[in-house]
Amino acid sequence: MTRLWWVRHGPTHEKAFVGWRNVPADLSDTAFIDRVAKYLPPHAPVISSDLIRAVATADAIAQGRTRLPNHRDLREFNFGVWDGMHFKDVAARDPDLSRRFWEEPGDLSAPGGESWNAVAERVNRAVDGLLDQHSLSDLVLVAHIGVIMTQVQRATGATAYQAMGHQIDNLSVTDMHVKDGSWRIGQINHIP
Repeated sequence: MTRLWWVRHGPTHEKAFVGWRNVPADLSDTAFIDRVAKYLPPHAPVISSDLIRAVATADAIAQGRTRLPNHRDLREFNFGVWDGMHFKDVAARDPDLSRRFWEEPGDLSAPGGESWNAVAERVNRAVDGLLDQHSLSDLVLVAHIGVIMTQVQRATGATAYQAMGHQIDNLSVTDMHVKDGSWRIGQINHIP
């Protein structure tokens, strides 16, 4: 059995869509970061998305743990032309699509971006590869809200819409177990 410990990166304080844009995380709350690091299994290696907000967060919580190379396929949704736009500007530009993107997650994508299904497939493939490569009892993965929600869907068997209903705060921990291809959810959005 492998237990996956998903950590959402530190806050960016952005007021716009942030997908593949490389914006830094605010990691100034070192006491909070230390609590997260102490909550995680001490022997678990740490891997992250290759976006700087996840990389810096993973480096901060690693605290002596083995740091695996960053993984591009653990990136957030590619929001295409919406990346960097304020939510109201996205709604003005694409009123029907922007509403349906959240209400009917699946094959819909932002112009030039990725759909829920495409991201879930990308992340599932990456996680399956990590599970195949590393015979581990625990693995810490530092990623993004959308990535974590796709794995909540996978572990719970929920619909994409239901998975999107979960709150995933910055620096929260969501854990799940994988054994013989069977997934089980632990705590979602745990704040140490």
